Amino acid sequence: MANKIGWIGLGRMGEAMVKQLTKAGHGVDVWNRTRSKAEPLAEYGATVVNTKLDLAACETVFTMVSTTDDLKEVLFAEGGLVTGTKKPKLVVDSSSISQEGSTEVRQRLEAMGVAYLCAPVSGNGKVAKAGKLLIVASGPKALYDLAEPYLRAMSRKCMWVGEGELARVWKIAHNTMFGVVIQNLCEITVMAEKAGIPRHVFLESINDSVLGSMYTRYKSPVLTNLTFDQVTFTPKLLLKDMDLGLAAAKAQGVPMPAAAATRESIARMVGRGHDHVDFSILLQEIAADSGLQLKPENVQVDDGLAS
Repeated sequence: MANKIGWIGLGRMGEAMVKQLTKAGHGVDVWNRTRSKAEPLAEYGATVVNTKLDLAACETVFTMVSTTDDLKEVLFAEGGLVTGTKKPKLVVDSSSISQEGSTEVRQRLEAMGVAYLCAPVSGNGKVAKAGKLLIVASGPKALYDLAEPYLRAMSRKCMWVGEGELARVWKIAHNTMFGVVIQNLCEITVMAEKAGIPRHVFLESINDSVLGSMYTRYKSPVLTNLTFDQVTFTPKLLLKDMDLGLAAAKAQGVPMPAAAATRESIARMVGRGHDHVDFSILLQEIAADSGLQLKPENVQVDDGLAS
């Protein structure tokens, strides 16, 4: 079926995004390195294929992988999506990769006659599951218009920000703020708790103030109950993004003192071995530095993601 969507990469984000596409009535063929992770999507109407080349007949193929090297591998390595005689018309990449890596991928695809759109997202697996992602895209506007129905099906809002890799710049800026906000939120929460305000009460007040956001609200349950084993994003991944943000700022000649301080705080957390937990364990680290031993409050807290 020529207009069927192809999908490569079914981590926490990819799986939830595919479910949104099938829910909207789109046909989706999916491939994942670990096939067992893909098979449950058959219950939602997706078709699990055996090889990446099986997706080449799809007009549009989405990729959602971890790194630039992963993206190059699924596209160009042996058995990759575009290594056969048949190729998709459009590749839409929603991975968090560097501007330089994205430029290289674009050049290689376009040389083969395959169009390319960047479409990074704001949100985690829970946000994707709730259908509340923001998707920001860049590349030729005509390609965005072609992909927009799919992007809209997976998000609460989708936007085109311009040509080339501008969506990568947006994503780097977004994730740099992501780090700075969690750093400050953890700092003020520890300060308030040490002064005597219960954690859940303080977080609720921030969420309902002019400073509250979807981000502060959906992180409140884990910060309240210290459920850092419910991983949405690891400290190591956040450190990678802070480094990308600072590198982009350096390239543009923009000083970023708040981001620089946050980067060192995240690096310290990574150095302490917090590899397989949620990045919000930063709260525990800041509390320990402040002489405060945190305890789970065991309070049910609204994450704001219910429909």
